[in-house]
Amino acid sequence: MKKLKIVIVAVMVLMAGHTANAQSKYGDTPEDSVACLSNVSLYQEFFKQKSYEQCYEPWREVLKHCPRFSKSIYQRGVTIMKTMINKAENAEQRNAYIDELMAMYDQRIQYFGEEAVVKCMKAYDLSLLRKDAVKEVYEIYADAIRVGAHQIDENYVTLYFKATVEYVRAGHADPTLIIDNYDIASDLLDSLLTLNVDDSVNAAKIRGYIANVESVFSPYASCDQLNEIYQKKFEADPNNVALLKKMTDIMMKKGCTDDNQLFFSATENLHKLEPSPSTAMRMGTMCLGKKQYGKAVEYLQDALKGLTEKKDRYKAYIFLGRSYAGQGSYSAARTAYLNAAEIDRTKGEPYYLLAVAYASSYRTIDDGMGGRSAYWACVDELRHAKQVEPTEEFTAAMDKLISSYSAFFPKKNDAFMLDLIDGKSYVVPGWIGKSTIIRTR
Repeated sequence: MKKLKIVIVAVMVLMAGHTANAQSKYGDTPEDSVACLSNVSLYQEFFKQKSYEQCYEPWREVLKHCPRFSKSIYQRGVTIMKTMINKAENAEQRNAYIDELMAMYDQRIQYFGEEAVVKCMKAYDLSLLRKDAVKEVYEIYADAIRVGAHQIDENYVTLYFKATVEYVRAGHADPTLIIDNYDIASDLLDSLLTLNVDDSVNAAKIRGYIANVESVFSPYASCDQLNEIYQKKFEADPNNVALLKKMTDIMMKKGCTDDNQLFFSATENLHKLEPSPSTAMRMGTMCLGKKQYGKAVEYLQDALKGLTEKKDRYKAYIFLGRSYAGQGSYSAARTAYLNAAEIDRTKGEPYYLLAVAYASSYRTIDDGMGGRSAYWACVDELRHAKQVEPTEEFTAAMDKLISSYSAFFPKKNDAFMLDLIDGKSYVVPGWIGKSTIIRTR
């Protein structure tokens, strides 16, 4: 009985040792460990001496017998394999080495993860080493985006989009893929820019990548081309929510919204199928563009019930104010503009638009001077707009408008007949009801 216990314990120890060894960085068997340790120091010494060609054989043995040894065997492996590729004696040998490098990347993913990042490295190297591997390069990049888009650096996002264009040009896909992947790439870069907005160096670098993507996309980005690509798809499947979202998103990014019936129809269908604050906002802005002010008000009011982001609420109130002004509801327009001003206190736009509303409604003001007192209130708001947003460009624009609107001040004689004297206080009548200072020309 005692001997049996000893045997059982011995077997358990051996099994435990085998299990631990199976997970060891030195290999899965004792033989692997011997081969690993005998080659590691050799390859490392050659690598330190930059004798990369001599590294090759011991490095291969390490990769074969102990693939978990260290991530560095894969990182250094890139240098070793590129040396072998460059020194290849013929095309057949060169291709064999390239295949070996690609397999090494796969093995690194198997044992050390980081799939998205490593696949991008693999795609990049393949694009340099095999100019005709357009299809394979794109598919590797696409896989990387699929498994971990937000783990990828901005330079690889740009290369992914360039690979997309080459893939389409080679006839492997419809031009729609360029538009779809531009949407993905630009969203990823925008996200990275938002994360790095306080880091001026990184932010500038990311903006450079954004400009590169825009440049590559430019030949495919005209509104006519987008309409041509999407019109057939829309007609074939007008209630496809995923398609409608892609269409409207990309058209908004490229500014293909004004007087664009396809964009209007797609957005209208999307709002019916999957209503949301963003679709209501889009419908509102489009109706505003078409001067359908009543519909615009309804959509924008609906949008404001669900919008939470400050920038979105600001825009919605601005558009709502313009819609109210368009239908002559000036008091409601003023309320909307002031709501926008409350959301973003750095913008002079709400006060500029309120000034325009004062000037546009001058005929409704019964002041005995043909409503010209409205221009006093108008100029006051323009001056206030300059104070709120004192940038050089905005100030210059406001100064130009102040000069133009001041030319409509009442004549001195007309004001004098009403006992109105320059510099005295005055309350503009009607809906404006604003206290101001009398000024004549």
